[in-house]
Amino acid sequence: MPVGAVSTSSGPAGLASAGEAPADPASAGEAPADPASGGSGPVGWPTPPPDGYVAPEPDRITRFVLRLYERSPRWAVPLAAVGCVAIGMGYALLSNPTHAAPDAAPTCLLKLTTGLDCPGCGGTRALWYVLHADLPAAARHHFLFVFALPFLAYLFVAWAGNQAFGWRLPELRLSSKVIVGFMGAWLAFSVLRNLPWAPFTSLYV
Repeated sequence: MPVGAVSTSSGPAGLASAGEAPADPASAGEAPADPASGGSGPVGWPTPPPDGYVAPEPDRITRFVLRLYERSPRWAVPLAAVGCVAIGMGYALLSNPTHAAPDAAPTCLLKLTTGLDCPGCGGTRALWYVLHADLPAAARHHFLFVFALPFLAYLFVAWAGNQAFGWRLPELRLSSKVIVGFMGAWLAFSVLRNLPWAPFTSLYV
């Protein structure tokens, strides 16, 4: 081959011959790059905004709650939670739900309209019996509530003690499998207590 001649044949790897224009991506079945994306994707490819995603500004109520939380002493939130629990216990003691009529206000709309126990039916009566140290009667009205009460009480004490006084009680770790299992048991209990056959009729409240 003469010196200075340019080969027009393609090599074994299929490279384009010298002097030829590169292949058009569209003709090769490829979508052209989007200039806005910096050439990293085809036209229409979703691209993030140039300045990134900006978090929305909180509304007035959210800002007020955040300011109130930041300026409140560390024991204020646990104290408010204890107050809510105390109100619930006080309501159970004063109303005496064990002697209330089934349609007394406030009542369960599901039971009032269908006659079926809802998943929470019997919980207030169970709490009333727990406060009176009658655990068998409490379990009769809502067994799962009585079963979960010690765990809920420990979680609450551990959280409130840490928030208010910096206590470091051993953590009670509940895995997702345990939570799903408990929810499944609660669902099964809610169904079984409405079956009109013995021994399930003993669960109806």
